[in-house]
Amino acid sequence: MAKVLIDPITRIEGHLSIEIDVQNGKVADAWSIGDMFRGFERIFVGRNPLDANQLTQRICGVCPISHGIASSKCLESAFGIKPNDNGRILRNLMLAANYLHSHLIHFYHLAALDYVDITALLKYTGGDSKINNLKAWVESEVKVKKGRIDSLTAGAPFLPRYEGNFYIKDVDTNIDAIAGYVKALEMRMKAHKMVAAIGGRSPHAIGLVAGGVTQVPTRAMIREYKKYIGELEKFINNVYMNHVIAVAKTFGDYFKIGSFTNFLSYGLFDLDNEDKKFFLQRGVAYGTKVEPFDHTKIREQVRFGRYSSGSNLYPHDGQTQAQPGKGGAYTWLKAPRYDNIPLEVGPLARVVISYLSGNESVKREVDGLLKIFNADISAVFSTLGRHAARAIEAKLIVAAMPEWIDELEVNGKPRNTFEIPNEGKGMGLVEASRGALGHWIVVKDKKIANYQAVVPTTWFCGPRGDDGVKGPVEQALIGTPISDPKNPIEAARVVRSFDPCIACAVHVVEGDKEIGTFRVC
Repeated sequence: MAKVLIDPITRIEGHLSIEIDVQNGKVADAWSIGDMFRGFERIFVGRNPLDANQLTQRICGVCPISHGIASSKCLESAFGIKPNDNGRILRNLMLAANYLHSHLIHFYHLAALDYVDITALLKYTGGDSKINNLKAWVESEVKVKKGRIDSLTAGAPFLPRYEGNFYIKDVDTNIDAIAGYVKALEMRMKAHKMVAAIGGRSPHAIGLVAGGVTQVPTRAMIREYKKYIGELEKFINNVYMNHVIAVAKTFGDYFKIGSFTNFLSYGLFDLDNEDKKFFLQRGVAYGTKVEPFDHTKIREQVRFGRYSSGSNLYPHDGQTQAQPGKGGAYTWLKAPRYDNIPLEVGPLARVVISYLSGNESVKREVDGLLKIFNADISAVFSTLGRHAARAIEAKLIVAAMPEWIDELEVNGKPRNTFEIPNEGKGMGLVEASRGALGHWIVVKDKKIANYQAVVPTTWFCGPRGDDGVKGPVEQALIGTPISDPKNPIEAARVVRSFDPCIACAVHVVEGDKEIGTFRVC
């Protein structure tokens, strides 16, 4: 038996630790540990409700658009209004571009380095000028000394990494994947520009408001947005998808590792203004059985979180009271539950629920990938299934963008107007790239009396619930083979497949030492 602490999990957003108990070469138990205090919502109390549009986007710089949209929908619910068609479509276009940006980050710049061997650059003997240019770029960032990769600068992009025989062995495949890494940087930038064309800037768009957006859809704005779609579609279909398949062919055992089978999706991209019709379906799935979603079943539990707040509360009644020394607690993450059951959220959840709901586009893509690997639907519930789900989403989203643009009323009104009520309650649900995101507000005397955000990472990285049942990441780690407890890359691959964003889940670094004393002028 060996207790292994991976602290921190690198190449994710924020500070997360994972402790695993390894017995007979496999994970027998696991603990997901958020190392920072969650207190963002307390900033909102007493403020003008409209401040939430901008403040909530500062929860995270990777997914601010989803927070801005969730907040806008939350305010609309409290104010008793709906967005108009232009506002809804423009929000979808902003979120779609942000999705492409986020999915490319996750695969190429966060997760792929668990599989790709960058030392292949030094083994490559080909004469292709593009590869030589790529090699020169990488060699400007890293150097090799006695078989180890050492940083020339503190920010070298490929460090740290696990050492050992853990990576793709084919040199050409590695070279191609590293070229994809570099090209994806450019593709991410273009997706960012698409968001800014509508939202005014990215990240932290200033154009998201209750009732819609502020940007009138002019022909110039539409041209700016559209000019990048073709490049992104080509990269996603011909490069990104192929690299996901290449990883899956080499590491096929990960179709059976990292399994979890209960899912939640709030529905991706509103196709009407009534929050009833979606591009990817809304629902809850237990294995292969889909049920309708009921928001009243959502609760947050804190038995194992470092909070003195009441446990098992619906978000309108949610509390965020810190208790650092709480006995038995091991994380700053809360434990969201649906009907007292832990659920995975994110791309895999959306794809599974849409597939089981009969979405023909999703079924075509999923069945096509399963055919390549001669696998059945059970293979989807896995580490590789999560990577494949992101690629499928990206392919479907980039194909839908031109159709949505054509639905805009050029130079038409981009939002509906409203008045702030004296009192009200609101809820805003949206699918962030990482999964189900919900904002809840209570308004009294035209001010925010309570505000709670239940974010994707708390759903899947949260701890055991009040009943002691492990969270999704903790359960997914059970049974993961660990070949070397000193290099537990297998566990890191499982955790990173969820794409944790701890900045969304918690916000202030915990520490038991004074870092320094500062005077702010």
